[in-house]
Formats: sequence, structure tokens, C-alpha cells
Amino acid sequence: MVDAVLFDLDGTLVDTAPDLALALNQQRQMHGLPEMPFELIRPYASHGSTGLLQVGFAITPDHPAFEELRREYLQIFEDNGNPHSTLFEGMVELLDELETRAIPWGIVTNKPARFTDPLLEQLGLNYRAASIISGDSCTNTKPHPEPILAACREMRVLPSTSVYIGDAERDIAAAHACGMPAILAEYGYIGPHDQPQDWHADAYIKFPTALLDFLGY
Repeated sequence: MVDAVLFDLDGTLVDTAPDLALALNQQRQMHGLPEMPFELIRPYASHGSTGLLQVGFAITPDHPAFEELRREYLQIFEDNGNPHSTLFEGMVELLDELETRAIPWGIVTNKPARFTDPLLEQLGLNYRAASIISGDSCTNTKPHPEPILAACREMRVLPSTSVYIGDAERDIAAAHACGMPAILAEYGYIGPHDQPQDWHADAYIKFPTALLDFLGY
């Protein structure tokens, strides 16, 4: 039994990889590069523009051209909107069940609010979430615990009696840093070279509604 559930956004609550990949391939085409297979891009979708540019252009933040490519990518993505982003299969049922059980839920993401807010409004989640903490809501982002602690304050719950679910190592680290149990969404954007067994999550789920088993329902 828990007091609240917090979700990561990309790769946990919402399947945004199709739109993130679309923008990356559009940018590659602008630079005379061929389209990349979606399967190669998907594992990087939880790592923001930094991870996407790394796979799409083999470029890291210390490269002189990185910031311009990042600005360009974000503009393409924003112009496109989120036409292909949907809740993961089973997430509708999970959120409905949490609300039926009077368990508040919130979102803690590293995605900036300029991208988070339109997506959640499009999906009709902005008025349902008890807290929405975006990547620019706090001074620090995950894996720092500050964003999760901010959500707990807003929801008036304790970290120790809540849970966080995410699909990346930084999600598990951020939750543990504030004493919150962490659940790994194995259905998310986990790459072939990731070692999720080394992230020491408190539980692993292969589909959203499996969270209810962990919660004791």
C-alpha cells in the first residue's frame, strides 16, 4: 500500500519514441544523411536530445556544433508536435485504477515544460496528474533527487511511502537518493547495451498494469 505513484514521462507513461525518431530523421535528411531505422533510435528516446543526437550524428555535448544541432532538433520536434505519441498499452487502465483507489499520481520528467505541457494537454492528463515536475521546474534534474522531492511536497506525501517508476538508470538513482522505492519499466526505452540488473530497482515490470501487483492490489 502506497500513498502516491510518480511516473517518468518518456518511455514510462507515454510512448513518445515515434515522434522523437521522426524529428531526428527529418534533421538527418536536412544534413544529407539517410533515414535511420526506428529500432536503432528507440533505445535513446529516454535520453533526451543529447542521447538522440549522439545516435543520430555521433556527436557529444563537447563538440563545437552540438548546441546548434540541439537547437535545430528541438525546433523540428516542437514544430511537429506529438501526432504519434500515445499512452503505453495498459496505462489507461492503470491510471483509472489508481484514481479508483484514491491513489494520487504525478509526473517527474527531465523534459522541459515547453514540451511536457502540450503533450499532457493533448493526452488529457494535465488535469488528472496531482503534480507535474518538468526538467526546468527545479534547479537540478534527475538523477538528482530534487525534482522527486518537489513532487512529494506538492502532493503532500512522503518519499518513503510513495513509489517512482521509470525506464532509465537515472530514474532509479533519483528515487533511491530520496529514500523512495523505484520500479523499472522494462517495456520502456532500454537499450541492448544497458545493464538494468545493475541499477538495483526494487521491482521490475514488463507492462504497466503489473504495477498493481507491486502495490498489493
